[in-house]
Amino acid sequence: MAAGIVNIRRDVDDKFYRYRMPLLLTKIEGKGNGIKTVVPNMSDVARALSRPPTYPTKFFGCELGAQTSFDEKNDRYIVNGAHDATKLRELLDVFIEKFVLCKSCKNPETDLIITKQEEIIRDCKACGERTGVDMRHKLTTFILKNPPKTSKKGKKKGGADSPSNGAHAEAATPPIDGEFDGESDDELTKRIKAEAADLNADSKLAKEDWSVDTSEEAVKARTKAAESLMANLALGDDDDDDDDANSPYKQLGFWAQDNRDAGPVEIYKKAEELGIAKKHKSVQVLVQSLFDEDIVKQIAANAPLFKKMVTSEKHQKSLLGGVERLVGMTYPELIPSVPKILMAFYQADVLDEEVVTQWGTHVSKKYVDKETSKKVRKASEPFLKWLEEADDDDSDDE
Repeated sequence: MAAGIVNIRRDVDDKFYRYRMPLLLTKIEGKGNGIKTVVPNMSDVARALSRPPTYPTKFFGCELGAQTSFDEKNDRYIVNGAHDATKLRELLDVFIEKFVLCKSCKNPETDLIITKQEEIIRDCKACGERTGVDMRHKLTTFILKNPPKTSKKGKKKGGADSPSNGAHAEAATPPIDGEFDGESDDELTKRIKAEAADLNADSKLAKEDWSVDTSEEAVKARTKAAESLMANLALGDDDDDDDDANSPYKQLGFWAQDNRDAGPVEIYKKAEELGIAKKHKSVQVLVQSLFDEDIVKQIAANAPLFKKMVTSEKHQKSLLGGVERLVGMTYPELIPSVPKILMAFYQADVLDEEVVTQWGTHVSKKYVDKETSKKVRKASEPFLKWLEEADDDDSDDE
């Protein structure tokens, strides 16, 4: 691989660390007074940080006392003078610390918000804290004059998109109870409908599949699923009320199973009403209750809900645990479909490559018995191989 991949926080020595970026590359061009340093993969690095590529380039100029230039159309980002890659990588670490990482939890999953008072805030999607940046730094003047552009979040993986593709929205409103990112219910409903329509042509089919079938076979299938949900809703961790028939998780599970066609907004509202919308265990419950034999089709229609609720590595692992229980215990005939299921969640921007790879190579008894865990992971091998080959293809392209 020409550029290599490193942890966004290079002080974190964990090969399974969720947040990754390409290793910054440099190329010296010209000579004499016209010598300059080009950063050929600045766009890829910046995309992984969810920042415009002009920000770290300008930061280098501020720190080095050098002029910078940008040709966004031709994807060229230049710092005047000769600067080796090691120096710029060290400066990138400083930029990440000052303008990307949450000051509270040190997570890079932040948006930059410009307030009415022209202060720049890091809004953390991981812990919810809002922390300011040092407004004395020269880069802040550039950011105020060139605020982040509002744009749709791109896919984290696949094709030309790299992790955390796309700039975060400018001046995003903080999440409010009962809403997605501060939007009104009407606005949210419109947005989710629009997103769901774009996700997959099969989404309409998925919704039709949820129409009530009163045949004897269908009734038996629903009864089987309900009994399985009650029996298999053990969550594999330390919640004291999981065994209680009235636990909020079981309430959510049975409600979602009976209201599959309610739509992402109403399902999320129900989880909020029960006080568990942000709990990672809720994700597992919803996987077990919203899906049946047609899970591959149904994922597309529910993608906006899971994109909203899956906000950390722990949430992703819980989702995978739900998949294990669904295909391993409720619908074992679905085990051969595990690669398609994983692909659907991956393409919906819900699962990250690193998390799936780690899950697929480590048998666990947390959600199912060891033998079932082995079977599910064995079935996932074609998808894991595809991920590996996709990485190899990216390396060749570079």
